[in-house]
Amino acid sequence: MDINTQIKEKLGNRITEWLEHSPRRIYLTVDKESIKDTASILFNELGLRLSTATAQDLPEGFEILYHFSFDKTGQFFSVRVFIKGKKNPQIESIAPILKAAEWIEREMWELFGIDFKGHPDLRHLLLSDDWPKDEYPLRKDYKKPYEK
Repeated sequence: MDINTQIKEKLGNRITEWLEHSPRRIYLTVDKESIKDTASILFNELGLRLSTATAQDLPEGFEILYHFSFDKTGQFFSVRVFIKGKKNPQIESIAPILKAAEWIEREMWELFGIDFKGHPDLRHLLLSDDWPKDEYPLRKDYKKPYEK
C-alpha cells in the first residue's frame, strides 16, 4: 500500500482537506485539535520525518504548516492547521512527541505570538530577553520602532 493511502487510512476523518499539488507535494488540512495525534501517527506509526514548520499571519488568524517528509519516496506532506483569531492564539505543541519541533515552535512563539501549549521550553530563541512583551515582528500589524 502506498504512503498516500496509508496516511488517508490512519488519519481518517482528521483530514478535512487533501490537495495533491504534485505527486511529491501533498497538503492536508486538519483541525488544530488534531495536530498532536496527527504528528504522532505520521512520525511514530508511518515513519515520516518533520523537516520544518512555517507560520503565516492571515487576516482571520494564523496558518501553521508542519512539513513532513517521507524519505523513501521523496514526498513531502504539509499538514495545514488554522488558528482563528489574533488575540491569544493557541495550539498544542508537538514538541513532546517530536523533539525536532522544539526550536521552530519557539521561533513561531516569539515572532508571531502563537502559544504552544505543553511546549517544554518556551523562551526567546532569536530575540533578546528584554524584547517588548506583546510585540511580534512577523505579524502584519507590527510597527517597526522607527515607524511608531
